[in-house]
Amino acid sequence: MSKPALLSLQQALRKSFQSLENNQKLWQSVLAECSPLMMSLGNLAEQLRALSNVQISNTPLSTFPDLQERLHFKLIQATDTVLGKLNEKMSSLQSVRDAVSNQVSGVFQLYEQNTDSLDLLTLTERSASAPSVADMLEWLQDAERHYRQQYLRRKTLLQTLRADDLSLLESAPKRWESLQSPSGEDSITDTLFKVSFFMESQ
Repeated sequence: MSKPALLSLQQALRKSFQSLENNQKLWQSVLAECSPLMMSLGNLAEQLRALSNVQISNTPLSTFPDLQERLHFKLIQATDTVLGKLNEKMSSLQSVRDAVSNQVSGVFQLYEQNTDSLDLLTLTERSASAPSVADMLEWLQDAERHYRQQYLRRKTLLQTLRADDLSLLESAPKRWESLQSPSGEDSITDTLFKVSFFMESQ
């Protein structure tokens, strides 16, 4: 067994878990910012639906020329603005996904370069302060898969939304909420707790 190879891999693992911790906070923060935007989408869809169900020309408001068309235009404009903001948030989520993916990829690349120097016993050995290298590699893969799948599902949902499709807009907040993966986030939090002593050790 090569001690320098093991130390190098442990250092890369520490760096990856620290990056994962930072990225998890960022991911949760961006998702928290998305919630009110999704609610806004639903509200705008309801207003558009209500507007399409009323004939303003048959109400006292008929004295205002082109009011129905102008209100419709304003609501569509507001919907497009919210969709634009959500797409900006998706860029932030994509950055998190890419950062986690790059970190994990770098660790596995280092591991593969040193497989000849690392025996199975060393890779599966646990201590009071650190999980095994094999466990940590697996946990990083799980985290990377979680963010990849979550990003893809949310991106796919947003791509289906259009300002002129009220049914999709009305159901969007619930569909977005249904994509939440508490078990996935809890698993990452649990992982970060398990490796906390290892991350702090030098």
